[in-house]
Amino acid sequence: MNTTKVTLREKSISKGRKSLYLDFYPAILNPDTGKRTRRQFLKMYILEKPRGPIEKQHNKETLALAQSVRAKYVLDLQAESFGLTSDRKKNKDFLDYFYKMTLLKYDSLGNYGNWKACYELLLEFRPDGMTFGELDVESINQFRAFILAKTKLKTNTKASYFNKFLAAIKQAYKENIIPDNLAKHVDRIKEEDTHREFLMIDEIQKLAKTNCESPIHKSAFLFSVFTGLRFSDIQNLKWKDIKGNKEEGYYIRFRQQKTKGLEKIDLAKPALKIIGPLQKGSNHVFEGLEYSAWHNKKISNWVKDAGIDKKITFHCARHTFATLQLTEGTDIYTLSKLLGHKELKTTEVYANLIDAKKTEAIHKLNDIEI
Repeated sequence: MNTTKVTLREKSISKGRKSLYLDFYPAILNPDTGKRTRRQFLKMYILEKPRGPIEKQHNKETLALAQSVRAKYVLDLQAESFGLTSDRKKNKDFLDYFYKMTLLKYDSLGNYGNWKACYELLLEFRPDGMTFGELDVESINQFRAFILAKTKLKTNTKASYFNKFLAAIKQAYKENIIPDNLAKHVDRIKEEDTHREFLMIDEIQKLAKTNCESPIHKSAFLFSVFTGLRFSDIQNLKWKDIKGNKEEGYYIRFRQQKTKGLEKIDLAKPALKIIGPLQKGSNHVFEGLEYSAWHNKKISNWVKDAGIDKKITFHCARHTFATLQLTEGTDIYTLSKLLGHKELKTTEVYANLIDAKKTEAIHKLNDIEI
C-alpha cells in the first residue's frame, strides 16, 4: 500500500500572489526526469489578499481545482503501489523515452546508429507518437510486422532494430513505468547465421608490411587484432589506462563503451610495438581516430593492396583476435572474458566458426588417393 503523503501547499511570490504546489513525503519518482522529487508546482496562483467577490471566487475555484489535482495524484500513487500503471505514466510519451535512451548510446557509434535507426522507424510507424498506455502486446507485434515488411533491410538488421525496441520496453518495466515486461510476451525476429570474416597469421603479417592511406587506422586495426578491443574502446583509450611495468608486463584497465563493464586486458608485445613509446596523462593513445564510410574505404583499399581477397571491415580485427585465440587453444570461457561478453552464447559463435574450419580441413583429406 502506498504511504506517500500528498499535501497542497502555498508559496508567496511577487505581486501579492501565492503559487500552489504539491508536497510529497516521502519523495516520489518523476517519470519525466527519472529523479525523485518532493515538490510539484501546479502553475496555479491565488491572491494573498483578495478584494471583492470576483477575486474571492477566483481563489475558491483555483483552490478547488488544485485539490482535485492533489486527489488525482493520491489515486495514481495508490494504483502504482498495487502494481498498476497510473494515468501520469500511461500518458508519458514512449517515443520520447526511446529517444532519450538513444542519446545515452552516443559514446558507442555503431550501437547508437542502430538505436537511432530504430527510433526513425518508430517515428515512421507512429508519426503522432505513442504513449505507454498504448503500448501492449498487439502494438509491439504490429511494429514487429512493420519492420519485417521493410524489404530493403537485411534480416539481421531487422532483428537488431527490434531488439533495441524490446530493450527499451524492458528498461521501462525495470523503472516501474509499466507494470509488466511486455517484451517477454512476443517473439523476437530470428537472426540468420552470418559469415564472420577473419584473417590468418600470414595475412596479418602482410597487412603490417603494407602501407595504408590512413596510418592511424592501420595502427588501430592491428591493435584490435592483438587485443580484441572494439573500435569505440580503442578510440577512447587513454595513456593513463595503460598500467604495469616492463618486468611484470603491461595491461589496460578500461570501461567498455558498449557494456559499461570494467575490463582488464594484458598487452602482448606486438600491441605495445604498435602504439610505440608509452606516455603519461589523459591524451588519447590513437589521437584523431574517427569512424566513417570514408575511413572504412581506406581500410578496404589497404587490405586489397596487401593482396588479400577478403571483405574486411574494422570489426573483422576483433573476429581475428577471437578465432586466433581459439585456434591456439584458449578455452571459450577465457575468450568470453577477453572479449568482454556478458553472455557465453555470444562467444560460442566463434567456437562454431573454428569447428567449421576443422571440418573443412578434414574434408580436404578426401582428395588424397592412397
